[in-house]
Amino acid sequence: MMKLLYGTGNAAKLEVMRNRLAELDVEILGLQELDREIPEVKEDGATPLENARMKALAYYEAFGMPVFSCDSGLYFEGVPEEIQPGVHVRTVNGKYLTDDEMLVYYIGLARKYGDLKARYRNAICLVTDRDHVYESMAESLASQPFLLTACPHSKVRHKGFPLDSLSVDAETGMYFYDLEEGQVDRVAVEDGFLQFFQEVLCEYGRL
Repeated sequence: MMKLLYGTGNAAKLEVMRNRLAELDVEILGLQELDREIPEVKEDGATPLENARMKALAYYEAFGMPVFSCDSGLYFEGVPEEIQPGVHVRTVNGKYLTDDEMLVYYIGLARKYGDLKARYRNAICLVTDRDHVYESMAESLASQPFLLTACPHSKVRHKGFPLDSLSVDAETGMYFYDLEEGQVDRVAVEDGFLQFFQEVLCEYGRL
């Protein structure tokens, strides 16, 4: 079984990725499980792919094992360009927001503009060794359009995914929290991620 380091300190994201890739012959480790000093990586790229690449390369240099990192950008229809979150979903006016602060901010946007038609553009970079870097920001990695509403779900939200309590599936009209578990994983980690790993592992001789 191949060991892959997922370059994230977000336990919720780690668990979702493990569930989504469970059918593959890989063991996914999180940064916190290494019991080693974790380098700070400046994520100042203009796109999700630039940020994913920065993180994956930095963690590979630090830990010397196959590592992948992901990054996302959130984009709305019908709002001014200057308030598009893009890669700065958690950072507003230079401030890194807590889960609670994110809810307050995005509820405010939804109240001002009405339910926001939203989409995540996602990227991934996998470094297996110094000579092999695989990356993608393909359309297959992007989420399906969904709505961000000003009315949060009454259920206790999951730490690390505060916007899920405002997110409504466009097809069913159901909050993400009301979707079945398998559906939720597919919203958080699109099928394109599984396809990406299948293709890379096949090339790498692990499938």
